[in-house]
Amino acid sequence: MNFLTHLIGYAAAIREFVAPTYRPERYYMRGPGPACARRGNSLGISAH
Repeated sequence: MNFLTHLIGYAAAIREFVAPTYRPERYYMRGPGPACARRGNSLGISAH
């Protein structure tokens, strides 16, 4: 059983190396962050 577990782990590592599973929703920024909100505007341009 231990051998089978290692074999499955190696197969998953090889599959991930050959065809990585990229999920763009993990890395997509969904809007301005808290630092932008603290500045008071979304473009960072001061209105003087």
